[in-house]
Amino acid sequence: MSKSDAIPQFKGKSDSPGDVGITNMSALTSGPGIKSAREVLAIVLVAVIVVGGMELLLDFFEVPQYVLPKPSEIVVALVSDFPLIAPHLGHTLVELFGGFAIGATVGLILAAVITQFPFAEKIVTPYILLLVTTPMLALVPLLILRFGFGYEPRIIAVALASGPMVMINAATGFRRVDQGKIALARSYGASTLQIFWKIRAPMALPMIFVGLMVGSIFGLLTAVGAEMVGGGFGLGNRLTSYSSMILMPQFFAVVMILSMLGILIYVFFFLLGKKYASWEA
Repeated sequence: MSKSDAIPQFKGKSDSPGDVGITNMSALTSGPGIKSAREVLAIVLVAVIVVGGMELLLDFFEVPQYVLPKPSEIVVALVSDFPLIAPHLGHTLVELFGGFAIGATVGLILAAVITQFPFAEKIVTPYILLLVTTPMLALVPLLILRFGFGYEPRIIAVALASGPMVMINAATGFRRVDQGKIALARSYGASTLQIFWKIRAPMALPMIFVGLMVGSIFGLLTAVGAEMVGGGFGLGNRLTSYSSMILMPQFFAVVMILSMLGILIYVFFFLLGKKYASWEA
């Protein structure tokens, strides 16, 4: 039996399966959740107290609208101006989906490659670290000079921001495999490709979902930032325009839309993790 096929001895202290963190899918799948009407009522009550308290305090201290608008004014602006904001929301979603699809695909492929070929990891890792530590918004003006003010520079920026996040988490997941299972599969004659698809990929799903969630959120932030740097469309452009015209209710209405987008991203990957990766918990 070769050294790579030997069943390893696990003498160190293993991580507790109950650990909760951003790098553990149990943080998304094993939480207690909302189980009763009392809990729903408590959440709604806290929201009413916070929003109502802000409304009363801003009204009592007569804070000007251009400094901080009341929650009621933000809701009115969101409803009344949504037909004007909706096209810009569509542009931001196109940039997010396009860039994230490219970045996530490349990230997953690179994660699979570097975990199977250590030499490739030594070559790719420095460039991935460079992408992770470089703020993508700093590259947007250069991308605009090369590709213009259309979708291309923003999609590229989103892909560069989201791809490394997906790759790092997916690679971590591919490595978090019980070596005993791999050794057992090899003893039955399984090929490297069969081991990858039957053992590594399923066991890596929790970390892959975490990487996709983090990457999509990074992509959303990058898309909005790129729209603020240059271009005449997108939610980031609306933020710049409304702030320059001191239309703060509309400004915070756009911020509310972005917050809801972030929540929807989290909920989407939470449900995917609950369905396909809850077994880890």
